[in-house]
Amino acid sequence: MEGNLLRGEDVVENTITEEASSVVEPFIGMEFESEEATKSFYDSYATRTGFVMRVDAFRKSMRDGTVVWRRLVCNKEGFRRSIPRRSESRKPRAITREGCKALIVVKKDKSGKWIVTKFVKEHNHPLLSLLANARRSSHISQSPDEKDAKIRELSTELSRERKRCATLQQQLDMVLKVMEEHSNHLSVHINNVIQSVREIESNTFPKPLS
Repeated sequence: MEGNLLRGEDVVENTITEEASSVVEPFIGMEFESEEATKSFYDSYATRTGFVMRVDAFRKSMRDGTVVWRRLVCNKEGFRRSIPRRSESRKPRAITREGCKALIVVKKDKSGKWIVTKFVKEHNHPLLSLLANARRSSHISQSPDEKDAKIRELSTELSRERKRCATLQQQLDMVLKVMEEHSNHLSVHINNVIQSVREIESNTFPKPLS
């Protein structure tokens, strides 16, 4: 991604594309080419920082109904509504909402770009920065024995799928053969019927003598 900073006559333009999203922190005035680019950037930022993004509220244009304002929040934003449990034996659900205020708000301007108009960085809960890259490093952290076991497992699965495909191909060939034999038999039967009809017509309606 590219970030272009132009200075002149007190005008500062900051355009962030998707390629720079992994190294830039949100700030008021940041611009994106589209709403999807905004979501991609904040999702990448959230993963890097150690929280999960949630797409929240939006507003639509009164003129054409398109989205022109969007709020992206931490998944721990707000509080879960308290719903009476039907049974006391059921375990209570884990608390996933903690009233976190972290968010960004973006608005589409007349040029079509999406501009960050509000950014709250602070979270009111511990971040999982050490776990954010766990999925990325999972293959690196595997021992050689674990990798060999995984390869053997995948090879066995591949062999099993190949045998299954071969069996299905055999069954398909048998079905096609039966259909072909049935078609040939039906064709012969139709020809016999036509010939019989012609003979009946010939006997019933003899040709007039010239």
